Amino acid sequence: MKKDGRYDVSGLTEAQFEPGSDGQVLKNRLGIKTPKDMDAAEAWALERVIGEVVRKYDEKHCFVAADICELHKAWLGEIYDWAGNYRQVNISKGDFPFAAAAQVFSLMARFERDVLQHYTPCNLKDRASVIRALAETHVELVLIHPFREGNGRVAVFFQS
Repeated sequence: MKKDGRYDVSGLTEAQFEPGSDGQVLKNRLGIKTPKDMDAAEAWALERVIGEVVRKYDEKHCFVAADICELHKAWLGEIYDWAGNYRQVNISKGDFPFAAAAQVFSLMARFERDVLQHYTPCNLKDRASVIRALAETHVELVLIHPFREGNGRVAVFFQS
């Protein structure tokens, strides 16, 4: 496995690094080579797309896995070729392996059925129930880790 400083990766295009980045920045459409510049580009793209997302989905929307892919692509599609697609590489953080890439599709189908259909739209009335729904949707998505990058941040979209 190849280590990129945060994740151990093996596999395809999404495991490649930008030439000249010393293995610190994933291969990207913008030719960004430093983590600082990539963080800024991703933050700017996130800020830009949040406004679009807020207008697209109303309080009655029941999210599905395809929505999450669409949100990921809207956010990172100008930066990474693989944005919006489930990852094809196995990754881990430290000693913690995320779900195997081969299982992501079926895990996301289960996430849609068991979590998204249960908690979206969020019509819960008491604070404890809302907190539980937010925590469960966030943790379940992050444990699946369906994308190569941006999993925790994309969870913010459908939890807003």
